[in-house]
Amino acid sequence: MIPKSTEPAPSEASSVEKLGIDLERDVFLRTLLRHLAGTLEEVVGLKEASGFVSVVGQRMGEEMNEGYKKALALPELNREQVAQVLVDLKRRIQGDFFIIEQDEEKIVLGNRTCPFADKVVGRPSLCMMTSNVFGFIASENLGYAKVSLEETIARGDKGCRVVVYLKPTAAPSVEGREYIRTH
Repeated sequence: MIPKSTEPAPSEASSVEKLGIDLERDVFLRTLLRHLAGTLEEVVGLKEASGFVSVVGQRMGEEMNEGYKKALALPELNREQVAQVLVDLKRRIQGDFFIIEQDEEKIVLGNRTCPFADKVVGRPSLCMMTSNVFGFIASENLGYAKVSLEETIARGDKGCRVVVYLKPTAAPSVEGREYIRTH
């Protein structure tokens, strides 16, 4: 006995392919991360979920930092290069970060579009990815960073405002996460 084919008839396949369903790899992965973050936030709480995302963010920061230093053929980045790298890495993943201001004490960044797009809304733990990537890159190259997520799309703000403090004395009472060079 010959088994029946489970392949749809050509006309059925083409009609399914033409459906207006917003599903492709990027949307799928962003939705997956949204649900993963949401599940963590519900099960272990926002603080612990942010901690889990932080670990991943640190690993991503390590890889990105090494990639940029290798591509630039530099052992270490200066402040201006760090600021450019932070903007560029977000651009490459479809964020819209830009430098508002920078000086010896801080780099202030704005953002109009989150790389997670609408999937980040209501999932503030995902912002730890930005905090840890920025904090790791800045601290590994400049010695210290404290990242303050002053405004975030995830919390319902129109855009993001992220301040990366470069000296411990620049923001002793500001809420944020501190990062110190590991090497």
